[in-house]
Formats: sequence, C-alpha cells, structure tokens
Amino acid sequence: MGSLDLWLVLLLGGLGTYLIRLSFILIFQHVEIPSYMERILRLVPPAVFSAIVLPELLVREGAVQFSFSNLRLVAGLLAAVIALRTRNVLVTIASGMVILWALQYFLSAIK
Repeated sequence: MGSLDLWLVLLLGGLGTYLIRLSFILIFQHVEIPSYMERILRLVPPAVFSAIVLPELLVREGAVQFSFSNLRLVAGLLAAVIALRTRNVLVTIASGMVILWALQYFLSAIK
C-alpha cells in the first residue's frame, strides 16, 4: 500500500465516522428522546471507558493479576481515589500516569 493509498483510507475513514456522528445529531435534533433513554445514554461513556481501561489494569501476561506487583493496578486504584476527591478527568489521568511512572522508576532503582 502506497502513501497516497494510506492517506485516502485515513481520509475516507475519518469522513465516514464524521458523517455517521453528524447523522445522529441531525436526526435527534428533531426527535424527542424519552427521559428514561437519556438516563440510559448517560451511562454509556463510563461503561465504554471501563471496558477499555479495566483489562489494561488487571490483565498482565495473559492472566488476571490482583497483587501489588501489578503496578498498573496500584496506579489505577490511586488514580481512582484522586478521581473521587477531585472529580477532574485531566487531573485523574495525569496523576495516574505520574504515579505509574514513579512506581516503575523507584522499583527499577531498587532491583
């Protein structure tokens, strides 16, 4: 696949996803969504985020690992505490990454 083909695929993929999202905005602009459906739809982003993040925190080397040697899990738990205290997504993500990097640095220095 040449460079031009790659750019064409990327542009068409981006345009396709943009049009799909735009279609929902245009359709639901004129349709009244029931209140129960709005409550359900508010839960979609946390559910998707959990489905993406939890496997990264829990699965190490093909197996679920609940231990303090799983540094990603430890950093994720500390970031969750920070999220509950600050209610700020950017602070939570930044602090989780800094905690993970610090744990990795200090544990590699000990070994």
